[in-house]
Parts: sequence; C-alpha cells; structure tokens
Amino acid sequence: MGIEATLTKMENMLSLKQLQMTSLLNITQAINENLPQEDIYKMYKDFLTWELSIDKIALFIKEDNRWKLFVRYNIDDDIREEDLARKFIIYERLHTIKPTDDALLQPFEFIIPVYHKKEPIAYSLISGIREGSDIYNNIQFITSLTNIIAVASENKRLVRRQITQEKELEFANEVTQMLIPNEMPRGNHYELANVYRPHFKVGGDYIDYIKFSDTKISFCIADVSGKGIAGAMIMANFQALIQNLGQQYRDLETLVIALNQTVSKITKGEKYLTLFIAVVDLENKMLYYVNAGHIPPLLFKNGKVTELKATCTIIGHFEELPGISEGMVELTQDCTLVAFTDGLVDIKNTEGINYTVEMLKEYVAGNLNLNARQLAQGIMKKAMEFSNGSEIPDDIAILNFKYNKSEK
Repeated sequence: MGIEATLTKMENMLSLKQLQMTSLLNITQAINENLPQEDIYKMYKDFLTWELSIDKIALFIKEDNRWKLFVRYNIDDDIREEDLARKFIIYERLHTIKPTDDALLQPFEFIIPVYHKKEPIAYSLISGIREGSDIYNNIQFITSLTNIIAVASENKRLVRRQITQEKELEFANEVTQMLIPNEMPRGNHYELANVYRPHFKVGGDYIDYIKFSDTKISFCIADVSGKGIAGAMIMANFQALIQNLGQQYRDLETLVIALNQTVSKITKGEKYLTLFIAVVDLENKMLYYVNAGHIPPLLFKNGKVTELKATCTIIGHFEELPGISEGMVELTQDCTLVAFTDGLVDIKNTEGINYTVEMLKEYVAGNLNLNARQLAQGIMKKAMEFSNGSEIPDDIAILNFKYNKSEK
C-alpha cells in the first residue's frame, strides 16, 4: 500500500472517529437536556442509517421486565416483538448470525447485547455494517451508543417511578392525616389525647373516637398491615365502618365481629389490622374494651400498671373470629391508659438497642401528674431523645385516656 493510500485511509478513519465523537456528544447533550425519548431514538436511528449505512435496525430495551422494540428500521411488520426477543435473549456476547441460526434472526448480521451491572438492558440487532477493517470499530461504537441510550432510558423510567411513588405517598399522607383527629374530646371526669408521627409520609396507623353522650364515649387505635395507598384506603374504609357500625352496635363484641366480617370481605384475608377499642361509661364508672391482636395498652391505676392483653385475634384475616371476649376495668380510682402502635417499641438508638415497654412504663409512672396531651407529647419526645437521631422504622401513634374521680 502506497503512502498516499495509507494517508487517505487514516484520514477516513479520523473522519469517522470525529463523526462518532460528534454523534456521542449530540446524543449525550440531548439526554442532558431531557429531550423526549422518541427524539433520542430518532437520533440513534438516523446516525446509524445515514452515517454508518446500516440497513436494518431492531433496538430492544428492557422495560418492566419485558423486551420492547423502540427502534425499528426496515423490519418486516409481520415479525412479532416477543417472538424475536425469545431468539436473541440467549446470547450474552456479540454474536454473528450464521445460516444455522433461527430463521427469525436471518435478516440480521449481528446481535449486540448491552449489559449494565451484569444485567442485559438492551439488544441491538443490525445488518449492513461496512465491510473491512471498520467492522470492529463500528460495532464497538454501536455498543457504546446503545449503552448510553439504554442507561438513559432506564434512568428516566426510574425517575418516573419515583415521581409516581412520591405522589402516592403524598396522597396516602393526606388520607392518613384526615383519619387522625386534631382534637380529642374531654369532659368533667376524663380527657383523651393523641400524638401521631408517620414514617416517611406513609401512614398505616389509625386513631378515632365516637362520643355517644357526655357520659359515654368510645375510642380506638389500630395498625394496618399494608402501607402507602393500600394501607391508607383500608384505614379510610375502616374509619367509615367504625363510625357507622359503632352507632349500630353499642356492644363491643358484636361490633368487633361485624368489623371483622366486613374487613375480611374487603381485603379477602390478604390484609389485616390490629385494633384496641374501648367504651367508657362514666355514669357507671366502667371501661369496657376489646383488644384484637394489638400490642397491649398500659393501664396505670392505684400505683400499679396492667397490660390490657389481647381478647381476640386480628381483624380481617379470618372470616370468623376464632373467639372473642370483652375486658372490663372499674373506674374507682384515678387512672391513665396509654395505647400505642408497635412503631414506638421498634425504635432503636445508635447502638441498636430498642426502646422497650419497660422504659415506657417507667416514664409514664413518673409523669402521671401530666394531663393527657402533655403525657402523649412527653412520651413521643422521650422516645425521640432515646433514638438519638436514628432512623424511625415505622409509624408511631400514641393514644392517652385519663380518668379523674373529681371534676376538673
């Protein structure tokens, strides 16, 4: 080969390199400017067909665990995407199509797989690469270009999913906030208060009350197994059930049975919730309760603390409750009831030690002089101080009931 021919070849190779670099720069800039994916794919097709003279292109990108054809050029319309995908997915490296390969692959010359973190994210099936010494260079360039586009597509998909999730979380938070009363009732001999702290805007806890009269009031706390929109919608339905059925069934056992039957029909047993519900009869100085699999509330009375343990199983998991009983507390002494969800005792400090029920008992026992709101806020503050900035793993809901023999 003469010097002139060698120089011409080198000039051609340099020109192609410059063209490739310009193409990469243009596509990268288009991605950074957040151009629509359709425009990016068009740039990909135009460069391969105009500058590299590729006569067939099938660019598949993985999306939602399916291989989708985003760029097609000179491809038979009768070819089904899923049929072609089943043929090329077996190749993990660059593959040159051979006469012995499947008939669906015969229109192409090369299969170029693109991997990201050991996972295939794109396949480019092409035909018409220039012959000669440029073949390897062109394949390398097509691989790089396809990789850039596929990763950008995956990143956009992840951003879209994140935006969707954030909207869902925001909606779930709005629903949850509507389910937690801002103000709880109080009377001459009692007061109720609550504190609620959602976990990353995802609410799964619930607090409510029904005031039947000045001397009869019901209150409850619950924790649903689902989070996000699913949990929020279950709780929204449950609130409607509580408010409706609570007016129909003043007997707690009958009410809880009715709640369980309705929730199990709605969730088909796939979701469930724990519930503590009580009715205070001030006229007869009695508190009646049912604990449906909820973490036991603490009752402080006459210098002692009692755990109000489960009187039946969780709500919604079984079509019929295996058994149910009603607990009773005589309001003959001043007493304080502290109910909470398990997010409170899931808190860990920086050393990995849990905030325990015993710690809670100790704090409440030393602060029984506080009113219901002050006590609820104090419990939350104490727990946050214990966490010392560690991540809070779950929602936290606290509900306090205080009974005073003498009028306030």
